[in-house]
Amino acid sequence: MLRVMAYRGDHIKPAEGAGEHISPSNHTPSKLRQNVRVRAFRTPWPAKAFLARVRDVILPSQCLGCAIVVESPDTLCPDCWAKLVMISPAACQCCGLPFSFEQDAPLCGECIRLTPPFTRARAAVIYNDGSRHLIMAFKHGDRPEAARLFARWMVASSPELIADADVLVPVPLDTKRLFKRRFNQAALIAKHIGRDYDIPVLFDTVERIRATPSQGHLSPSQRRRNVAGAFAVPKSRKAQVQGKRVLLIDDVYTTGATAWAVTRQLNKAGARAVDVLTTARVVRT
Repeated sequence: MLRVMAYRGDHIKPAEGAGEHISPSNHTPSKLRQNVRVRAFRTPWPAKAFLARVRDVILPSQCLGCAIVVESPDTLCPDCWAKLVMISPAACQCCGLPFSFEQDAPLCGECIRLTPPFTRARAAVIYNDGSRHLIMAFKHGDRPEAARLFARWMVASSPELIADADVLVPVPLDTKRLFKRRFNQAALIAKHIGRDYDIPVLFDTVERIRATPSQGHLSPSQRRRNVAGAFAVPKSRKAQVQGKRVLLIDDVYTTGATAWAVTRQLNKAGARAVDVLTTARVVRT
């Protein structure tokens, strides 16, 4: 009697195509498939809890901002948390620009002057010294574990966008940046949101067909020119968004140039509507 076992996550089950009884006269592929018995084993909860405690002793959880020990993973210490400014509901109903005070007008001056191609844009925190440090470490300091924390902030700030979304689309990186960073930060955030809320994530629906220079020191008009023609939805993937309400995911909304450029391509592909959700939002004073 021979059992061939395969390990996947915390489940153990017979490998596909493994036979329970193998003999010279009974080992053809069709007979092997007929004789497979699937038996799953889930690690008991007490064992998981014990392993988690061992991990916490050997590798204690650290604040994502300053690396001091904290009680739970993917969190901040009180000092780093105090440096953040969460965006309140008092904001432009279209682009999400925070208002400094409550006002009757639902839109900001920019959205009144020129209507964005997306329906709603929201962000969790203002891009300041506190959030900039976290986001830069996430993007350039090899801290992908921050994606889980950012995803939680984004969902908490805009549950209505999550509830309305049919699919999630992360803003793509060009090949050079993806090779350098080893991951797409927007895709990691989208992955956590999609998994936690059972929303499909379309990782390759939008392509970055042209590499663009860094936009860190560009003006709003220069940013728009920089990303013009940089994105596309291939004809073979348009059906993935046709008639769907798309939630576009990114890390920072600065001038909106990238969100505008990607949204236009999604609209051309037949999306019913596009919303935008980012971790942080730049507020110019």
